[in-house]
Amino acid sequence: MSRSSKKGPFVEERLMSRIEAMNEKNEKRMVRKHVPVFISEQMVGHKLGEFAPTRTFRGHSGDRKTEVKKRT
Repeated sequence: MSRSSKKGPFVEERLMSRIEAMNEKNEKRMVRKHVPVFISEQMVGHKLGEFAPTRTFRGHSGDRKTEVKKRT
Protein backbone atom coordinates (compact mmCIF):
# COMPACT_ATOMS: atom_id res chain seq x y z
CA MET A 1 0.00 0.00 0.00
CA SER A 2 1.51 3.34 -0.98
CA ARG A 3 1.57 6.46 1.15
CA SER A 4 -0.17 9.70 0.28
CA SER A 5 1.88 11.92 -2.03
CA LYS A 6 1.54 14.87 0.37
CA LYS A 7 3.07 12.83 3.24
CA GLY A 8 6.07 11.71 1.22
CA PRO A 9 7.91 8.40 1.52
CA PHE A 10 8.47 6.73 4.89
CA VAL A 11 12.12 6.56 5.97
CA GLU A 12 13.18 4.98 9.26
CA GLU A 13 14.90 7.55 11.51
CA ARG A 14 17.86 5.31 12.37
CA LEU A 15 18.49 4.55 8.71
CA MET A 16 18.20 8.21 7.74
CA SER A 17 20.71 9.27 10.41
CA ARG A 18 23.21 6.69 9.11
CA ILE A 19 22.82 7.96 5.55
CA GLU A 20 23.20 11.60 6.59
CA ALA A 21 26.36 10.74 8.55
CA MET A 22 27.82 8.98 5.50
CA ASN A 23 26.95 11.95 3.28
CA GLU A 24 28.78 14.34 5.62
CA LYS A 25 31.92 12.16 5.47
CA ASN A 26 31.61 11.60 1.68
CA GLU A 27 31.69 7.90 2.47
CA LYS A 28 30.01 5.16 0.43
CA ARG A 29 29.32 1.80 2.04
CA MET A 30 26.49 -0.70 2.16
CA VAL A 31 23.69 0.16 4.59
CA ARG A 32 21.47 -2.91 4.25
CA LYS A 33 22.19 -6.58 3.68
CA HIS A 34 21.21 -7.74 0.19
CA VAL A 35 19.62 -11.17 -0.13
CA PRO A 36 20.19 -13.08 -3.39
CA VAL A 37 16.98 -14.43 -4.92
CA PHE A 38 17.01 -17.05 -7.67
CA ILE A 39 14.03 -16.84 -10.02
CA SER A 40 12.26 -19.91 -11.42
CA GLU A 41 9.40 -20.10 -13.91
CA GLN A 42 6.78 -20.41 -11.16
CA MET A 43 7.91 -17.07 -9.66
CA VAL A 44 7.20 -15.03 -12.80
CA GLY A 45 4.44 -12.49 -12.17
CA HIS A 46 5.12 -12.18 -8.42
CA LYS A 47 6.97 -9.41 -6.62
CA LEU A 48 10.53 -10.21 -5.52
CA GLY A 49 9.83 -9.26 -1.90
CA GLU A 50 7.58 -12.29 -1.55
CA PHE A 51 10.58 -14.60 -1.89
CA ALA A 52 13.21 -12.70 0.10
CA PRO A 53 13.37 -13.80 3.76
CA THR A 54 13.15 -10.78 6.04
CA ARG A 55 13.96 -12.46 9.35
CA THR A 56 16.72 -14.79 10.51
CA PHE A 57 15.28 -18.21 11.30
CA ARG A 58 16.74 -19.63 14.51
CA GLY A 59 14.58 -22.73 14.81
CA HIS A 60 11.30 -23.56 16.48
CA SER A 61 10.93 -23.41 20.25
CA GLY A 62 10.07 -27.12 20.38
CA ASP A 63 13.40 -28.03 18.76
CA ARG A 64 15.40 -26.76 21.74
CA LYS A 65 13.47 -28.95 24.15
CA THR A 66 14.20 -32.08 22.12
CA GLU A 67 17.91 -31.18 21.93
CA VAL A 68 18.13 -30.94 25.73
CA LYS A 69 16.48 -34.36 26.12
CA LYS A 70 18.91 -35.91 23.61
CA ARG A 71 21.97 -34.54 25.44
CA THR A 72 21.00 -35.93 28.86
